[in-house]
Amino acid sequence: MTLKHTADRVVAALLLLAVGLLLLVIALLVKLTSSGPILFRQRRVGLGGHEFDVLKFRTMRVSDTSEFVPATGMAPGGVEGADRRTAIGRYLRATSLDELPQLINVLRGDMSLVGPRPERPEFVALFAREIHRYTDRHRVKPGLTGWAQVNGLRGQTPIATRVEFDNHYIENWSLRFDLRVLLLTLPEVLRLRG
Repeated sequence: MTLKHTADRVVAALLLLAVGLLLLVIALLVKLTSSGPILFRQRRVGLGGHEFDVLKFRTMRVSDTSEFVPATGMAPGGVEGADRRTAIGRYLRATSLDELPQLINVLRGDMSLVGPRPERPEFVALFAREIHRYTDRHRVKPGLTGWAQVNGLRGQTPIATRVEFDNHYIENWSLRFDLRVLLLTLPEVLRLRG
């Protein structure tokens, strides 16, 4: 896994350099089109249950939010509750460009390029009680993309199925598997969502 973590950081640094101008343009658009911070930070659970702040470009108007509860057996994600997405936010989410700041999370060592997507602590506690082998996904760093996601399990989809895909990835990990997931991520992103 040391090779994976080193490769993750090197690739994340190179990608940040390659998309630096794009990041600046997106940051400017977010700032000019709605009030509030450019980046959205949210606590997530990673390797070994360690909590960290995941970074995203802010895609929603800032307001008081009511507590969201996903449907039984479903993962949270996508638009939760009232749709507060900004015009630019809709585009950023549809193209997954809102996720680009997570390359900083990879560079910091909180995340990997490929792995199970990180979840909020309150949902981790809930799913750990309800879903068999849910916490097994914390054996590795969470990923910017994952095996579950490239198989269509994004947004509000069955959490038990995601866990199966996440644990399959962990138990069969190789650099070749990571490369496969990264290559499958591009067409998944190009399909545009939400």
